[in-house]
Amino acid sequence: MSQLNYLEKLLDGVEVEWKALGEVCDFKNGFAFKSSLFKEAGLPIIRITNVDGKNISLDDVKYFDPSDYKENTASYEISKGDILIAMSGATTGKIGFYAHESPAYLNQRVGKFLPKPKILNNRYLYHYLLSKVEQIYVIAGGGAQPNLSSNALMAKIEIPIPCPDNPEKSLAVQAEIVRVLDAFTAMTAELTAELTAELNLRKKQYNYYRDQLLGFEDGEVEWKTLGDLAENLDSKRKPITSGLREAGDIPYYGASGIVDYVKDYIFDGDYLLVSEDGANLLARNTPIAFSISGKTWVNNHAHVLKFETYAERKYVEYYLNSIDLTPYISGAAQPKLNKKNLGSIKIPNPAPKEKERIVAILDKFDSLACSIKEGLPREIELRQKQYEYYRELLLSFPKSEEAA
Repeated sequence: MSQLNYLEKLLDGVEVEWKALGEVCDFKNGFAFKSSLFKEAGLPIIRITNVDGKNISLDDVKYFDPSDYKENTASYEISKGDILIAMSGATTGKIGFYAHESPAYLNQRVGKFLPKPKILNNRYLYHYLLSKVEQIYVIAGGGAQPNLSSNALMAKIEIPIPCPDNPEKSLAVQAEIVRVLDAFTAMTAELTAELTAELNLRKKQYNYYRDQLLGFEDGEVEWKTLGDLAENLDSKRKPITSGLREAGDIPYYGASGIVDYVKDYIFDGDYLLVSEDGANLLARNTPIAFSISGKTWVNNHAHVLKFETYAERKYVEYYLNSIDLTPYISGAAQPKLNKKNLGSIKIPNPAPKEKERIVAILDKFDSLACSIKEGLPREIELRQKQYEYYRELLLSFPKSEEAA
């Protein structure tokens, strides 16, 4: 029997009753631990920043000492298997499953669900809440400062309870749904780990070949400054404040890529953009050199360089992204790569045919390792979508007209 037929048979003829979370689940709000009393060691505190949308991350955990508080903090303890939710900030509505063996404690603006065990399976609730993050965010008010009320959450979010008149069968159906979804979750996690390892390996392989192909010895090739190899078109750039941009479908570029879409354009063709300022010049979390094509608009945070051929442009792009540019960057608090320093960067300049060969090799590696559409990251995304598809299939019970 196929997976799809099995799922359809599992849910065939199952009656369901939609209940507000508050009917089948209790809720615990967090404690207002004082940031001024945070410790480097002690009992761990789970804050909204530790709720990553699926699990609870123990990265950047703060600690406390119970003796610092008159209140009894023991009731705010979190145990393995608890389901938490972020109640405010950018992570509002995100869910986290606490899978750690050692206990932690619930900070203010983090809530804990307490499902009634004779009615609601804990993991069933977890999978269902993952499908309601956007709805919860709306309940919190959305916008720049969402703030979730536990009363509103427990009253407005409804959960389908199968076989409501037969608690034993209801929990059995919930458990089977959990078994299927947990299996998909485990499979997705395993495949994601394998694909991520493969992706990291390909990136290392790419970096190795890039360094080999672009690592010329002294006297092996002629060296030229970037100013000699490219035409600088910075004078044609035009920044537009966000309030004055007219919406359209033309990409509006800044230091690290597209920041908006506008109606008009100032460039039409193939160019290389190089970040002019910003922390990424030093952090290098994203490429500081990237190619653009077609009709575009560029603000004054990215240099615009024009080359005679595709191979020339891509060669310089690969080279700039492979070297340390610190000697050419001024300013510590506000790093800047000005036009003069950009033009003075020395580039190894092999023959045109050699540049074409190097670019052809690196293009293949780049497509495999870095492209979200063609490479392995796309596979990781597809695995997650597969889980979400089956989750919706299992948890999207139709509402009766009375319930609707």
